[in-house]
Amino acid sequence: MYIYNVTTNIEESVHDEWLKWMNETHIPDVLATGKFTNAKMCEVLIEEDMGGLTYSVQFTTTNKETLERYYAEDAPRLREDAGKLFAGKFVSFRTELKIVSEH
Repeated sequence: MYIYNVTTNIEESVHDEWLKWMNETHIPDVLATGKFTNAKMCEVLIEEDMGGLTYSVQFTTTNKETLERYYAEDAPRLREDAGKLFAGKFVSFRTELKIVSEH
């Protein structure tokens, strides 16, 4: 199992709109690709020097090949949507995690 983690710092001026869009549109759209089994959204509990609020969204997938297919087939379009709606108001970075064990 793999986790595709997207950490985003969003400006407070668009926070509420972004959070609603993430929960009602973006996360459901990513899950609708059929490449992920579930998603978790967490608020990162740190105070950023740059301001804003930070969130981590973790999408679980079965294998690296499925994640690579997501990158090739879906990611550009879905990332573009965020860029159009919230241009200059957020910064994101992505991390791939391989689940080693669960307890």
